[in-house]
Amino acid sequence: QLQLVESGGGLVQPGGSLRLSCAAATSGFTFSVYVVRWYRQAPGKEREWVARIGPTDTYIDYADAVRGRFTISEDNAKTTVYLQMDNLKPEDTAVYYCNANLASQYDYWGQGTQVTVSS
Repeated sequence: QLQLVESGGGLVQPGGSLRLSCAAATSGFTFSVYVVRWYRQAPGKEREWVARIGPTDTYIDYADAVRGRFTISEDNAKTTVYLQMDNLKPEDTAVYYCNANLASQYDYWGQGTQVTVSS
């Protein structure tokens, strides 16, 4: 089972920025034909969808709660997907997960990275 690895989380003050990255633990894997989504789960709450990209760069969308503040993108080699998070708010505090899906048959997740927004 392919494993994804998220990185870039941490502690940031309100109004600050972080950039999360998602890549496969296996070298040679690309996201070329996958839809990649970021989800987050705050303590005591259900996991919620945040943003998606793919299978091409034209298919990008965001949850209302983050639209205009977060930007999803991928590198030219399509080996890494990023989530640029600006103007962070305390309510953005959560564990952020990366998911890659292909036709509902191939569905891969990472272990998550913690984002804490606090003064």
